[in-house]
Amino acid sequence: MGRLKLLSLFAIVLLYGCSDSSTTATEAEEYTFGSPSSGGIGKFYMGREISHVMGHQGAAWLDRRTRERQERTDLLVENLQLQPGNNVADIGAGSGYFSLRMARQVGPTGLVYAVDIQPEMLAIIESKSAKAGLENIQGVLASEDNPNLDPESVDLALFVDAYHEFKWPREVMSAIHTALVPGGKVVLIEYREEDPTVAIKPLHKMSEKQVRKELKTSGFAFVNNGEFLPQQHFLLFEKIAD
Repeated sequence: MGRLKLLSLFAIVLLYGCSDSSTTATEAEEYTFGSPSSGGIGKFYMGREISHVMGHQGAAWLDRRTRERQERTDLLVENLQLQPGNNVADIGAGSGYFSLRMARQVGPTGLVYAVDIQPEMLAIIESKSAKAGLENIQGVLASEDNPNLDPESVDLALFVDAYHEFKWPREVMSAIHTALVPGGKVVLIEYREEDPTVAIKPLHKMSEKQVRKELKTSGFAFVNNGEFLPQQHFLLFEKIAD
């Protein structure tokens, strides 16, 4: 084995082995690094480059009046099939567009965890919740590698155009697996990479094949892809028991 390859392996051990003694060499190698492309951070997960996070300055775009018509967000919420009393997590909640809608679905006996890494976004959600008279939304400040949810506290976790921005997707999904109740669900919404007519920057799109590959390694079984949204995948997964 050449000296350069030995040094590369040693760097991987330093980067991952020190922070988590249980991390295997195979798991560590799921992350690779290279020159960043336009909009990317130069970090790759299972061959996919991770995109930059959209900052809180873009919150108004999330609440644009045309969004429901363009993306059929009404169909998205309807097909979550939420029930009164459900506890759900809006991961990468942003401005709370879906948090507020889900809060009305689960009712006063349910709870929505609005999870985001930007305190500015959580402040927007708190203000909007107060104006709407909704008391069943709880803001949760996450870190880049942990959504900070209690074990078995969530029936369903929703990711809307957010997963592709996660700097530590394997760690986040591992924490989500722990946070879900037995048989809990994940719904992942991403713009369809397979469709060249979807006018979204390449790193903000994902293929079904890539999503399924990544979530399988985190302990989730693919259930189905609801092909009813005009531009996005609606990918449903279920937690596999440990």
